[in-house]
Amino acid sequence: MTEQKIPYKIYLSEDEIPTQWYNLRADMINKPAPLLNPGTHEPLKAEELAPIFCEELVQQELDDTTAYIDIPEEIQEYYKTYRPSPTMRAYHLEKALGTPAKIYYKFEGNNTSGSHKLNSALAQAYYAKKQGLKGVTTETGAGQWGTALSMACAYFGLDCKVFMVKVSYEQKPFRREVMRTYGADVTPSPSETTEVGKKILAEHPGTTGSLGCAISEAVEVATTHEGYRYVLGSVLNQVLLHQSVIGLEAKAALDKYGVTPDIIIGCAGGGSNLGGLIAPFMGQKIRGEQDYRIIAVEPASCPSFTRGKFAYDFCDTGMICPLAKMYTLGSGFIPSPNHAGGLRFHGMSTVLSQLYADGLMEATSVEQTSVFEAAEYFARTEGILPAPESSHAIRAAIDEALKCKETGEEKTILFGLTGTGYFDMVAYENYHNGTMTDYIPTDEDLAQGFAGIPQFPGNEF
Repeated sequence: MTEQKIPYKIYLSEDEIPTQWYNLRADMINKPAPLLNPGTHEPLKAEELAPIFCEELVQQELDDTTAYIDIPEEIQEYYKTYRPSPTMRAYHLEKALGTPAKIYYKFEGNNTSGSHKLNSALAQAYYAKKQGLKGVTTETGAGQWGTALSMACAYFGLDCKVFMVKVSYEQKPFRREVMRTYGADVTPSPSETTEVGKKILAEHPGTTGSLGCAISEAVEVATTHEGYRYVLGSVLNQVLLHQSVIGLEAKAALDKYGVTPDIIIGCAGGGSNLGGLIAPFMGQKIRGEQDYRIIAVEPASCPSFTRGKFAYDFCDTGMICPLAKMYTLGSGFIPSPNHAGGLRFHGMSTVLSQLYADGLMEATSVEQTSVFEAAEYFARTEGILPAPESSHAIRAAIDEALKCKETGEEKTILFGLTGTGYFDMVAYENYHNGTMTDYIPTDEDLAQGFAGIPQFPGNEF
């Protein structure tokens, strides 16, 4: 029997776009640890989260039991402007590598924001509008989340205030201008516009900022301005829920051709893309229906999984947010300024952290020059200019494919290509000019961050 020819692009039809998000927590045997009140160290109740997040998003954040949650019709309608996104067969990359491995990637860069972030931005803006709010505040690092949220807010008629990590604000002016085009107010963080920003600047003069700093500022503005709530682009349970459309579509596309991946790879910063891509596959693995090797890939300069501590920690530098149990480098950890590859958050999603602690997935860290080498190789073979964040997954996928070349195994590899790199040309320029360097924090560097992790009974690490 002749093997069915797999197309370069596997497209689903519009009526095959998921109409429900999949909540992986419902199938997890060990649920992610609850968020804690930083003052009492007691699990947070819905009413304590209500001043920060939208009401329905609070319910999604705390729901560990409902497996499928309906996607509101208004969100489904907007999804149709860029979904379903294609699942691609990397024939040219396979040929160039000379590998017997079969490589697939789920491409989420086919919208103006250039990434998967729009999947959750639309949901969070929708719930804010439904609640009758005036606007939302957020942080952004590389700028993809800020861009996506500004688009969603423009669509739903909401005010959008973005605190952008200062080093990215300066290095990525065009990403900043896209946000402003969609109506967002963009402030470099840390800034003098908030009390916590002033405090961070006083303690760290000249700092290039971090996502932890920007989160603190965004939360302060949301909680001190009537009619505003804070929204986050990664890490939170609700975000991983919304991003499950990535994995649901990828699995549906592969199922059409009877393809089952052996290895699933995603870049890991806070966890939104990785969590979304692996959701239905991990569900199968937990239920004992199928086994997959799942790999999280993070930067060696911000190695939360591979060198962090699994403990309750603050999600923000200003220590005003709830405590989350996650793999963390400490909320005061700020990546080296030469770190150009994105994925700058000091901690990891509580869902992914629990899965990693339970041995259901593995993690690896890669250095940024090798990441950009893989990005360039991918661009030259597959024709897509990848975002640096996604290129961490590309690096690992190439490495796994080369292992198959050595062993002769015909493994099937799926990875997430979550965004395009058109606004990351300063980083590409540094790579091409030979001025990009690798930075791996020493144990002493990491110890400074670990020292800031709160100490209390039950939080030993």
